[in-house]
Amino acid sequence: MGINWKGCILDLVMGVWLHAITVAIAQAVVSSPIANGAQTVFQSPIAPEKPIAYEPQIPSAPPILDVQKDGAIGLANESTFLDPIDPAMPNLKMPTLGGKQFWTDHVWLHRWRIQRNTITGHFRLLDPDNVRHAWGSKEHCQAELDQRNLNASHPPLKRVVLIAHGLMRTSSSMAGLAKVIQQETDATPILFEYASTRSSIGEHAAALRELLDRLPVGPDGLGPRIDFVAHSMGNIVIRRAIGDWQREPDRNQVLPRLGRMVMLGPPNQGATIAKKLSKTGIFGVITGKGGLELGSDWIELEQSLAIPPMPFAVVAGNLETSRFQNPLVEGASDFVVSVEEAKLAGMADFIEVPVLHSFLMDDPSVQHSVVRFLDTGVLRPTPSQTP
Repeated sequence: MGINWKGCILDLVMGVWLHAITVAIAQAVVSSPIANGAQTVFQSPIAPEKPIAYEPQIPSAPPILDVQKDGAIGLANESTFLDPIDPAMPNLKMPTLGGKQFWTDHVWLHRWRIQRNTITGHFRLLDPDNVRHAWGSKEHCQAELDQRNLNASHPPLKRVVLIAHGLMRTSSSMAGLAKVIQQETDATPILFEYASTRSSIGEHAAALRELLDRLPVGPDGLGPRIDFVAHSMGNIVIRRAIGDWQREPDRNQVLPRLGRMVMLGPPNQGATIAKKLSKTGIFGVITGKGGLELGSDWIELEQSLAIPPMPFAVVAGNLETSRFQNPLVEGASDFVVSVEEAKLAGMADFIEVPVLHSFLMDDPSVQHSVVRFLDTGVLRPTPSQTP
């Protein structure tokens, strides 16, 4: 499978552009009459690939957005979103983009998803084709999902692989790898969408935990085995989620069901490039709180991260012998994360590949290594398996 150049470029452009738009809107809301109830119409400068469901916002004073000094966007007062959110907003079934940058998955059931908008705080229910079927409160969306009785028409889940994308990317960047996993294993892939530049790593981890906690159980009363595959910051989100499960009551017994994990280009020791760029104001504007946590705020974040308690492997990119070098990264690297930053004590296997950071998940050799480790616990074929 070749590199998804279009997806990589689209993810990057959308991440930077949409975050810049959000900052501009946040600043406009703070200083404009809309905070006092005046009617304002915004014309989006982005031409969508297909019609997007319009979901109006009803801001109330004080302003709902707070542009922090470091450039990250937070909530001035979460209780002021759509205060209160109408439990059941009128819905017109229309296709959406599935949640690019502004949305985070909280519930997953047979490819139906309930997502939360990180700007307005409201939820929506999407089908497997990303058509919106309901929106408003989480309870309303959950009730609409329950009415479909999806568990009755699907076999129980025995094994899932949760796949998490990296900073400024979307689940689309991991779709090729998810397809390979679906074709070559007995697992059901779950592409976890989260608004990587909109919230903290702890908030992303909380959403991930909710999604996995609410997976359906089988006739034996047990949930499915859970494997992980993640790229870049997605690995840190998972490590934070595991740490939170270890510190808090694991009521749904997720930890005993963890199988294996493969980390692709993980900044397990923080990222030197993020630490250097954190000194600039623009870095916080573009990457948000999550990006800063990989840099200037790493020491504080690291204390909350777990070393996975199940077998895990690390795939690190190494372009040392190529002409691609990044002066902001120290030592051999994939242009973003160094080989040494990717390593983590306790890893069961480790390989280096000559692949750029953004393309690790699309490299065929890496994809085969991922599948091999998930099924056998090793990244490389044994001598008897080598042609």
